[in-house]
Amino acid sequence: MGRAALAVKSPETDAYEQDAEEWWTGLGRAIAEMKRGLSPEQVAEIAVLVIAHQRETVVVTDRKGTPLAPALLWMDSRCQREVARATSRLGAVRIHGLSGKPPCTTPSLYKLMHLFGTHPELRPSSFVHDVHSFLSLRLTGRAVSSFASADPSGLLDMRSKKWSADLLTLVGLRPDQLPELVEPGYLIGPLTPGAATSLGLPGGTLVYAGAGDGQAAGLGAGVTTPHRCYIEMATAVSAAVLTQSYQLSNAYRTLFSAVPGSYCLETTLRGGMQTLYWWLENQLGKKLRKEAMLELERQAEAIAAGSDGLLVLPYWAGVMSPHWDDEARGALIGLHHRHRPEHVYRAVLEGLSFELRYHLEGIEGSAGRLERRVHVLGGGSRSDLWCQILADVLDLKVVRTASAEATALGAALLGAVAHGIYPHFEEAALEMTRTGEEFEPGPAASSYDRLYRGAYRGLYADIQSRLHVLAEFREAELIRPGETSPPIEGEA
Repeated sequence: MGRAALAVKSPETDAYEQDAEEWWTGLGRAIAEMKRGLSPEQVAEIAVLVIAHQRETVVVTDRKGTPLAPALLWMDSRCQREVARATSRLGAVRIHGLSGKPPCTTPSLYKLMHLFGTHPELRPSSFVHDVHSFLSLRLTGRAVSSFASADPSGLLDMRSKKWSADLLTLVGLRPDQLPELVEPGYLIGPLTPGAATSLGLPGGTLVYAGAGDGQAAGLGAGVTTPHRCYIEMATAVSAAVLTQSYQLSNAYRTLFSAVPGSYCLETTLRGGMQTLYWWLENQLGKKLRKEAMLELERQAEAIAAGSDGLLVLPYWAGVMSPHWDDEARGALIGLHHRHRPEHVYRAVLEGLSFELRYHLEGIEGSAGRLERRVHVLGGGSRSDLWCQILADVLDLKVVRTASAEATALGAALLGAVAHGIYPHFEEAALEMTRTGEEFEPGPAASSYDRLYRGAYRGLYADIQSRLHVLAEFREAELIRPGETSPPIEGEA
């Protein structure tokens, strides 16, 4: 396994950017680290490379692939006004039906509207890449993205599997300014000689189209058939189920699965593990995340279910499914002088678990009854406490994936099927994936059920109007006397 850290910049409120060139240099560093654990003979046997990547992140380049502006990351939310503008132009129902995603700040569509609104000179001759197509161009000379990589952009017509003319019109783009679209597992081509030399890989290495990190993670968790659920417990928290038909609901967003011919019904809460990091770093001033979290977890384990009457609404970064409200914010409810940091820590884990139960209820409304076990992955799944709380709140068996790198494993599994090593995904998952510890619902399940029904479900509806008042106040405070909000192209 090889890793490379990438810097994230936040030049202003709600802005999150990267230098896309670091995606390429970071790939080189990760491959170099991986090769250090292999013999020369093993390196010479490398035959396949598959791309799994961060979704919704987008960069504008020239035709040769040189970035013209910083890449905008998935959590960049400077585009709230563009969401409203797009909705007023095309309608939320139309946007949802075409793209599979209710309007919110996450899809690349609105980030591009914001970028081109502030830098219109970039639009006419630029090329728009997701991470997949940017790396594909560097690796093979072809700008290619898979359906399961491109659809989170919000620009794809999910029914026709083509770039949507209506959605492109919102941004002012032409189809020739976007990557070629293919199925996951499509053979893009071999590494170019320059890429092979740069990465130190065999010249005949073949590059296959991959999928977004979330869909790839599902493969890595061994989920290849309908009615099986996986939950990624990471910076953001996602739950997903595969389906054979294109379905729409505000309870989830609809994506192409990494398994060609199927779809993924996915919920996402942007403030997952990041909410715990906020508590540790900004409120407790503890910089050593691992050690601090282990100590708080040990203390939180001694607290009874319900955190002594403390409830968390985990909307620190707004909320996508099922409310689709970028103005939503988090809340700590029931605070008392007896509450200590470990109470908040446990209450955050409980709040995230309550939210996941809410999400799965919405998915079951479309997909039917799910298997009575869920597969969990991501950094948060290493927490025994969180896994047990989740099992109790969901009243389901929680099964931990054995691999700590389910996304990378999912990409490998996709490559193994595409390259003909396995005939189908079910056999590949059976051979390549493993499960770890299992967590059964315990005595706390009934207490959590009572709390969920009586206190959590419906909480957001009770305070939504207050949160919007606070959002309006915040927005007014950000614009000081004598200042004006930035203009949007096409508006007087």
